[in-house]
Amino acid sequence: MTETDAMPTLPDDINVHIIRWSARAQAHFTALRQIVHNVARRAEIGTLTETLKWGQPSWLPATPRVGSTLRCDWHETAPDRLSLYVHCQTTLAETMHTLYPDAFTYEGNRALHIALDHPLPEAAIDHCALLTLTYHRKSA
Repeated sequence: MTETDAMPTLPDDINVHIIRWSARAQAHFTALRQIVHNVARRAEIGTLTETLKWGQPSWLPATPRVGSTLRCDWHETAPDRLSLYVHCQTTLAETMHTLYPDAFTYEGNRALHIALDHPLPEAAIDHCALLTLTYHRKSA
């Protein structure tokens, strides 16, 4: 399977959720989702669970203690951005801010906002997904 192979079907609960998003948010979400799935395959984390958590599309390894949850959302009160959320009790947001200070607009220790009027910061999203989905792996 290559990184451009067909994506798994989007779960119905997520599809129903994102159908209310703006067209730009949906397009960015689709590209972001592809990046997350590619990272999961490349990192060999096993099955990737794709579900709604706290009403937000979310990805996490199905195997416990491998990684953390990466969530995504768009809201009509902030229609110009798509947001990624990491667990607030990790150092993930701080690490991303240090490594990619201009890729996102950061909010506290959990939110990374992506401007919808710019191309996705693909390398930064890829790295964020990798760090998040493998968060509990021991370093070699």
